[in-house]
Amino acid sequence: MLTTEALRAHLVGARLAGTVATSREQSLRSYRLFAARDPRVLLGIDPEGAWRQRELIELMADRCGVSADSRRVSGHDVIDPERTLAALDAFAERLAGAARRGAPVLLGTGHPHRLLGFYGALADALSASGCAVLTPAQGRRVDITTRFGLRTYNLDYVRGVALVRTLNPERPGCEPGAHTHSPLPVRTVLAACAEAGGPLPELVIGDHGWVCGAGQLGFEAIGPADTDDPALFVGEAEGSVSVVVPLDDGVRSDYYLPLTRYVLNRACLSQ
Repeated sequence: MLTTEALRAHLVGARLAGTVATSREQSLRSYRLFAARDPRVLLGIDPEGAWRQRELIELMADRCGVSADSRRVSGHDVIDPERTLAALDAFAERLAGAARRGAPVLLGTGHPHRLLGFYGALADALSASGCAVLTPAQGRRVDITTRFGLRTYNLDYVRGVALVRTLNPERPGCEPGAHTHSPLPVRTVLAACAEAGGPLPELVIGDHGWVCGAGQLGFEAIGPADTDDPALFVGEAEGSVSVVVPLDDGVRSDYYLPLTRYVLNRACLSQ
């Protein structure tokens, strides 16, 4: 069993927390864009508050542990590992609750290169506990505006985890899925659930637009977020997102394995 102390050491050593790779400049740029209501960083959230940049810095300092000093404009951001651990415990409680109820769940990621293994292990454990892992709208096309213009993707599922793929990957069968912040995939999936007459997910697990898009529509949603993704933390502060785990979402995929073991153990879902 992975102890809290061992996980804390891993978080810092793997730079999932502590000093992370995300730059202060990158985070501040996201806060400015969020304050300006740029849809690229809203991720499907429709904020109730004004959320000026100063307020966002204060929120992220409280929820993540980044510097609250608005005059600090360069260097690497910092995530307090104690906040990460506390959020992982809350995340595990939501998993345990879903497992006890045998609740239908939906998992999706905009970070398949990094987080697919993490979510896939959760899907396996929840399925083994009696939860229905939903996979609607497989193969459906989704048009997403990117910095390169409008791109069309296909919805797909790997190990019960939703993601989007480019229509013509360079290496068919090898491409793990596309990186996206868009809430359109989860809206498409939830609409397909409704069109089919259910079931609808009682818990949505994911990142980026998967969490924000679902939470904005009233679904219980939980997942990780980096310091340059203020939308999830705003959603948590305003009540549309249930749990956000502050961590670097771009490290090596195997670095998330200890987190998987920890939350499954805390949720009594270890296999």
